[in-house]
Amino acid sequence: MYDVVVARAIHVLSVVIWIGGVCMVTTILLPSLRRYFPIQERLSLFHKIEERFAWQARFVVLLTGMSGFYMVWRLSAWDRFHHISYWWMNAMLLIWVLFMVMLFVLEPLFLEKKLHQMSNENPERAYKLVQRLHWVLLILSCITIMGAVMGSHGFW
Repeated sequence: MYDVVVARAIHVLSVVIWIGGVCMVTTILLPSLRRYFPIQERLSLFHKIEERFAWQARFVVLLTGMSGFYMVWRLSAWDRFHHISYWWMNAMLLIWVLFMVMLFVLEPLFLEKKLHQMSNENPERAYKLVQRLHWVLLILSCITIMGAVMGSHGFW
């Protein structure tokens, strides 16, 4: 069972780095760019900074998924996805899928171009959209983390 302990440690560390990064971007970077830079520079600067974080985020999101699926497989915990008291497992999977789609599909294939186009047409609207999206993802992630910690300790 030491393998599950190691997998759980990798899983938690990956989530801390991943969602911690989302929190930093949402609560510090985006508001700072809004406060200190003119609208024409915000999205460009945000994209340059986010580009450095994107590969780290992709790596830890993959690591989170691999360690999570390993634990579910190793513990034969697939049935938990069918019980309401384990709602947080479905929430973890949903958050993970959302970020996987954002980081590996939408962002590189579609979203970057669309945001660039939107920022040329209406930079304030584009920036607000980026902020709202980050807040929604952060709030959903925090609810999921709280539910997972409480649920894994028998609260539900």
